[in-house]
Amino acid sequence: MSISLSVLDLSPIASGRTGADALRETVQLAQAAESFGYHRFWVAEHHNIPSVASSAPVIMIATVADHTTTIRVGAGGIMLPNHAPLQVAEQFRVLEALHPGRIDLGLGRAPGTDQLTALALRRSREALMANDFPQQYAELLAYVEGFPTDHPFAPISAQPTDVPLPPVWILGSSLYGAQAAAAAGVAFAYAGHFGEADPREAMQIYREEFRPTGKPGALTQPHSMLAVAAIAADSEQRAAELQRAAALSMVRLRQNKPGPLPSPEQAAAYDWTPLDEQIAASFARFATVGTPEQVAEGIAQRAAACGADELMITTNVHDPAERIASYELLMKAWN
Repeated sequence: MSISLSVLDLSPIASGRTGADALRETVQLAQAAESFGYHRFWVAEHHNIPSVASSAPVIMIATVADHTTTIRVGAGGIMLPNHAPLQVAEQFRVLEALHPGRIDLGLGRAPGTDQLTALALRRSREALMANDFPQQYAELLAYVEGFPTDHPFAPISAQPTDVPLPPVWILGSSLYGAQAAAAAGVAFAYAGHFGEADPREAMQIYREEFRPTGKPGALTQPHSMLAVAAIAADSEQRAAELQRAAALSMVRLRQNKPGPLPSPEQAAAYDWTPLDEQIAASFARFATVGTPEQVAEGIAQRAAACGADELMITTNVHDPAERIASYELLMKAWN
């Protein structure tokens, strides 16, 4: 297929394993994804979720880039309101300097956590309540491109100054992200693995409202990526078993009872309530599950329906070997 495939990884913490295991498994997955021919490998930012170890994306990007050679590595994403824009500009210039031409900077505006943890990250209720992503984004760019001479931060620049900012993507799970990416003239990645907005509408808004800005690193044409949840296995039955465990993890998260990613055996033994089944069904609409050929066809249809230029796959599977196998099987079917 002509559309490239990439990987979005959350460093899932599986039952019976540790957060440290999950982080090491992310590095192993990145190395495998590179060998399979995946285009990008992005890590997420989440906080205070017992099933997710991906709390420090900059560290993980640096580590993954150090352990790979060709695959692009990036953030999916940096939740900008959680960070000082100067710090983000500095960190990603450093990453670009160390791994030239391989780093992506994906920016989001969600906290990636609950409200209390977001308050701990942002340090004030005013910052927690502020809806100032456009201002933060403009400030981030200004540390690279320069502020107006009368701006109080005009003397400040993000070091090292001889390195460009990596390509910027704006992420979104709603229509706002599409509008923000279009206004900024940068690439747009839609979270089709959980976003409640119609990805077709989000992508259409992005394409229709896209305006080139002429700024360094900005695009002349819109470019989009759709993130999808997918699990491929040798049989439909095994894929369904793996998906059932991922669904149970989401059920627990939605009921404010988060915990490690359960195994298929734990999901099979779980006493599912009607409410659990309802939540699992709502989650299932985001996932493409089955044999490699079925998954390849399904995600291709999702990309075609919204006109995405790229696809990014996130796969939550308890066993790290089966997770790697899912990505390998899918890429073989895709090619």
